[in-house]
Amino acid sequence: MIDLTINPTLTKQILTGFLHSEITRTGYSRAVIGLSGGIDSALSCFLAAEALGAQNVLAVRMPYKTSSQASLDDAQLVVDALGVQSLTIPISDMVDPLIQRDPEITRMRKGNMMARMRMIVLYDQSEAFKGLVVGTGNKTEILLGYTTLYGDSACALNPIGDLYKTQVRQLSRALGVPEPILTKAPTADLWAGQTDEGELGFTYEQVDQLLYLLVDQRYSPADCVAAGFSEAMVKTVVERVRRNHFKRILPPIAKLTNRTVGYDFLYLRDWGT
Repeated sequence: MIDLTINPTLTKQILTGFLHSEITRTGYSRAVIGLSGGIDSALSCFLAAEALGAQNVLAVRMPYKTSSQASLDDAQLVVDALGVQSLTIPISDMVDPLIQRDPEITRMRKGNMMARMRMIVLYDQSEAFKGLVVGTGNKTEILLGYTTLYGDSACALNPIGDLYKTQVRQLSRALGVPEPILTKAPTADLWAGQTDEGELGFTYEQVDQLLYLLVDQRYSPADCVAAGFSEAMVKTVVERVRRNHFKRILPPIAKLTNRTVGYDFLYLRDWGT
């Protein structure tokens, strides 16, 4: 068994320091977070409230008509526990006209529409609240591409993107995230009965250990099989990481000059701080 235990006190100190420094150096002092009722957004909200003060954090619930009431209730637990500012902005009337254009539309397309509509709402609130959008994606999701590009992956900064899902659970428990959020099955709540692990085909505990070997320890796929992981799982995970690389980077720019943004022009903050 691979040990992915973190030091919660040190991790909290680093992540709250990151949020405070990265937000304030841009001239902002506030944060906007899409609060789904899940553990990832709850943890980001707890960290932002600690870093900036609860009054400077806006948590936004954005239910679709098929969203579970339990998710809304769990999100409210976070709002109540922290005392952050909050809004509830339903997205059904925004998404349905687009969904209704195609009778053959798939659940995946619907889910992507919801995720991207939520990001439109968050960035509008970013301007209204004068705060930066804080991301809620963990390292496992980012590596596997289990995210909607320009949807839930869009943010100005992400405090939890270098924590595997099992580490998110550790830190969330240490910070006092409400128990119902800690213990429920992870879900994007895009349709009834949908769960992350059901879609992925393996548990987060399993894939986190494999990803740790592949990414952090730089094991080869063959090394991972020798370490006890099934060849089929290793192949599936490696392919997902490889295929979804485009979601983890800015769009590549065709190079024409000797000072191309993202290749040769890499100054931090473009000559800023």
